[in-house]
Amino acid sequence: MGNRLTKIYTRTGDDGSTGLGTGERVRKDCARVEAYGTVDELNCCIGILLACPDLPATVNDSLQAIQHRLFDLGGELAVPGRTVILPADTTELEILLDTLNADLPALKDFILPGGTTAAAHCHLARAVCRRAERRLLSLQQAEAVNPEALRYLNRLSDLLFVISRVLCRSSGGTEIIWKARGK
Repeated sequence: MGNRLTKIYTRTGDDGSTGLGTGERVRKDCARVEAYGTVDELNCCIGILLACPDLPATVNDSLQAIQHRLFDLGGELAVPGRTVILPADTTELEILLDTLNADLPALKDFILPGGTTAAAHCHLARAVCRRAERRLLSLQQAEAVNPEALRYLNRLSDLLFVISRVLCRSSGGTEIIWKARGK
């Protein structure tokens, strides 16, 4: 385990820098910090979703496991050159995605975020997940990034979309079909 925080504030970041897991100091707005900060934001969005009542057990358990992998990913990104996210992690998402999607009706149109509170929170998590993936791509322009981390986030955004549909249906909500202007 890493260092335990005995004091929450250190004042070392007052100059706009932060420490990576290697001890190196970098600007708080560098691509690496943006990437792991957005992964942290995604984890918070999933935490809000988990606070919603009456989530199906499969969804609840899966989202908790995903939170752990996202924390692993944040740690991976905080230590340049470290690899934690593995192909098996992405495969787990794909299996769950296929399982949950099998019972959903095929989509013929785009749906708008919403339907129920839990589904709307899940859509927000999906959007933040896509931003996290973009932040990793930005980081990849300057430094090596674990390609599996990119695949994981890409698959996770798909899974969050499917979970939003599952949550809408399980709570008796209605998916809102996008009505394009002029149609």
